[in-house]
Amino acid sequence: MSGRLRDKVAIVTGAGSRGPGTGNGKAAAILFAREGARVLCVDAEMARARETVEAIAAEGGVAAAWAADVTRAADCRSMVDAAVEHWGRLDILHNNVGIESRKLLLDTTEEEWDHVMAVDLKSMLLATQAAVVPMIERGSGAVICVSSVAALRGFGRTAYAVAKAGVLGFVKSVAAQLGPKGIRVNAIAPGMVWTPMVADLGPEMRERRRKASPLGTEGTGWDVGWAAVYLASDEARWVTGQTLVVDGGVTLTSR
Repeated sequence: MSGRLRDKVAIVTGAGSRGPGTGNGKAAAILFAREGARVLCVDAEMARARETVEAIAAEGGVAAAWAADVTRAADCRSMVDAAVEHWGRLDILHNNVGIESRKLLLDTTEEEWDHVMAVDLKSMLLATQAAVVPMIERGSGAVICVSSVAALRGFGRTAYAVAKAGVLGFVKSVAAQLGPKGIRVNAIAPGMVWTPMVADLGPEMRERRRKASPLGTEGTGWDVGWAAVYLASDEARWVTGQTLVVDGGVTLTSR
């Protein structure tokens, strides 16, 4: 690889995959390492984080595993402390943790709403609050938050769509606050990529999702991971408060 992230230290939350295959977080962690970063792979389940670390180590990359519940401020602080203790600095936070809710308005319970908001939105706040402390001390850094095209168009899954829209508002607000401190904050809005999180939808839905975009090809976690590499790299040095849509063009259509 080209070393686009050489000597940088990154935290990737949700760095494990919940089943066979490669999710967005795992892909980003592997690509960050391929591009020269040292990566703290964070997941709620240590076994998943270790699996990603093993994949990175097999390629000669540098990574460590860490278990954390990023809906808890103390866990977020501990993962940042771990990255700094391991490698002496922190340059990149990739906020990738997220869960789905496929329920419509009248089927969404208060408990499910609160859970989705905590995992998909509150985690962005707490992880970013913790990560920017050492970044501010250095006067530089990059934060990337994974949203969804569900935030950009009418979408039936109420809690999920609202949480992902909240991520975009969070990014704009925080980017304006942190820009003067040398920290860039951006979002990625993936389309209907095929990852372990949606594998239960089955082959028929998989084919429908593939055909939904003008490109007519299937997106994967690697497509989202490459977008994260760009936003984390110095190539994006003048990009902040933006949303990079990675969807094969699905938001261009009404289908």
